[in-house]
Amino acid sequence: MFLFPSVSRVYANQIAGMFCEVQLIREVGIPNQTLDRTKPVPYSLIVKCLLRALLSEKANKDHGYFLAVTFLERIGEGKISGDTDDVLFPVAFNCRTFIPVVGERLRGVVFKVHPHGVFVRCGPVKYGFLSAQKMPNYRYVRGKKPLFVNNDLSRIEDNVVICFMVLSVRWVDKHMDFENEFMVLASLVGDFLGPVSSTYSDELDLLMH
Repeated sequence: MFLFPSVSRVYANQIAGMFCEVQLIREVGIPNQTLDRTKPVPYSLIVKCLLRALLSEKANKDHGYFLAVTFLERIGEGKISGDTDDVLFPVAFNCRTFIPVVGERLRGVVFKVHPHGVFVRCGPVKYGFLSAQKMPNYRYVRGKKPLFVNNDLSRIEDNVVICFMVLSVRWVDKHMDFENEFMVLASLVGDFLGPVSSTYSDELDLLMH
């Protein structure tokens, strides 16, 4: 199962904030030896391969994170690739995506506290960093469960949900353990930013608030 690069980007429609609906045309490759030449290739197999490949690819720089295929427009006729001997099916589909944008507000879950700041996750964004320098009036408190606390005793610690401003966004193709990821720098400089709660159900749900 292979997913070849986009051959066209027909449109990108912003839905709300950092969510977009994009239309893509991809070539989905299925190994020739796995197909029964006496029967047509089931569309369900092509769609299954498309979904698995998108999940593996996860994101790209232009569109952001692939969240869901919302509409399958068409599946073209399969052709054998001269390079791989796979059967390639052009597939046109709509996909819901998410891409972090500088200046927008997000909610994320703190998963690691460090003297220089905290690391946060926000839906598909797994690598966000909030520097201690961007936490006005917060001070670091050492201990078995380190945290940051401010003058009104608000706490930023593991599993706390914080509302933050996106200060910077960087796309990483591949670096150490990072591959096809957006890395975000966060800030609490501004109004109505900081801890929201200490419990959460689904990180992706945080994006919708």
